[in-house]
Formats: sequence, structure tokens, C-alpha cells
Amino acid sequence: MAVGETPTQVAKVAEPPRALELVVPLRLRDTLAEVAGMVSLALLALRDFLRSPLTYAADTVSASWIVARRCAIPLALSVFVLGFGALGVEAGVVLDAVGSPDRTGGVYVTAAVREIATWVTAMVVAGVAGTAVCADLGARRIREELDALLVLGVRPTRLIVPWAIALTVVTPLLLLVAIAACVLSGVAAVFLLYDTTVGGFVATFKANFAPPELFAAMVKTALFGAIIATVCCYKGLNAKGGPEGVGRAVNQAVVLSFVALWVVNYVVTSLTLALFPELAGLR
Repeated sequence: MAVGETPTQVAKVAEPPRALELVVPLRLRDTLAEVAGMVSLALLALRDFLRSPLTYAADTVSASWIVARRCAIPLALSVFVLGFGALGVEAGVVLDAVGSPDRTGGVYVTAAVREIATWVTAMVVAGVAGTAVCADLGARRIREELDALLVLGVRPTRLIVPWAIALTVVTPLLLLVAIAACVLSGVAAVFLLYDTTVGGFVATFKANFAPPELFAAMVKTALFGAIIATVCCYKGLNAKGGPEGVGRAVNQAVVLSFVALWVVNYVVTSLTLALFPELAGLR
């Protein structure tokens, strides 16, 4: 027994770890508590915004410009490289082998608009903007700035609402940038690698493009932006343990965002194909 320790303290330290059957429910309970906290935070932010939406206008515009400025160039470059390699080279090789390289445009509609552009947009927004928001709120938490705001009567949602609106609104707009970059990568691949014309690519792209596909992609990315904002703000507000804790919160926010995005992506894509069966095949 060390100096200053009571027998009760020593007994607590010496207790064996909980059995596995007790640990699993506790982890599940913690996970459900986090999900409930995120939902509560989103509802509180929505309520505060609806009470006085004009008070957030200036901060929302500033936050939207920051998100767009920081994400647009990395997003365009990422989508262009991925579209040129995965679609232009790989899919183009298969279509060229069967004598239909001009059908590459149809592949770009299905893969780019529905999956690649939306996914890369979500990943870039989460990795660039979401982590910045989480780190900023986490730093304010460990410096006790949020507690000072509460003492002054300012709710933390005053900091959250502009970022939440910015991420929800700007993410679908960034999707348009991603789609444009992906189409340009397809044009470059067809022009440089295959014995076909850009006109054939454009014709098959137009034949397979449908407004419901673009609308569903924009709705999906808007949901992505809202999820990223909710998860990153919640993790930032609940960061603890000093700078190391902020780093853990940022890491957890990105991982949880990706998991939630996978689920939403599957649900929205399945609903879109169920409502519009004609989108399931190439034309």
C-alpha cells in the first residue's frame, strides 16, 4: 500500500476488469447516448435558427465562403484524377475491347453523378471543413471559452448554426464542381487514349443523363453536409483531455462521419433506383 492510500482505494485498483458481457452493453449504451446527443444538438441548432434566422446571415456567408474556398480546388483535383484513372482508363479499356469506346459517356453519368462525385465531395468536405470545425470547437472547449460564453448568456449553438448551414448548403454546390471536373476527366481520357470523338462521349452522356439523377445526388450531398456538421460539432463541443483530446475528437468525428455517410448513401441510392427504375441501366 502506498503512502496516503486507503485500503478502499487499493481494493478498487485491484478489482479485476469487467466481464465481456458487461462491457458490450456499456459500449452500446455509450454509442446510443452519442447518437442521441447528436440528434439533440441538431434539433437545438435548428430551433435557434428558426427563432432568428437573420441574425446568422453574416456569419453564414463568411462560413460558406471559407468552406467553398478551402474545398473547391482539392475536390476538383481529386475528382479529376480519380475520374481519369478509375473511369477513363479502366472502364475505357473494357469498352474499347468490345468495340464501344464511345459508350464511356454513359459510364460517367452512372459512376460520376451517382457515386464518385458525391463520395469524393463528402470525403473532402469532411476531411477539410469538418475537421477544421471540430478542432476549432474542441480548442474552445478545452480553453473553457464555451463556458465563458454560457456565463455571458450566449448558447454554443450561436457558433454551430453558421457552420451547419454552410456545410449543408455548400456541399451540394461543391458537387457541381466535382461533376464538372469528372466530366472534363472523361473528355480528356477519350481524347487522349481512345480512337473516338469527344462528340460521341457527349452524346452518350446526354442520352444517359436524367434530372432525377442529379436531383438525388444533390439531396444526398446536402444530407452528407448536415451529417458532417452535426457529428463534427458534437465531437468538438464534447472534446476533453487537452490538445490530445482534441486530436482524438477530430479523428473520431471523421470516422463516425464516414460510417454515417455509407448508410445514408446506400439508403438514398436504393430509394432513387426504386423510384426511377430507368436509371438502373445504360442507354
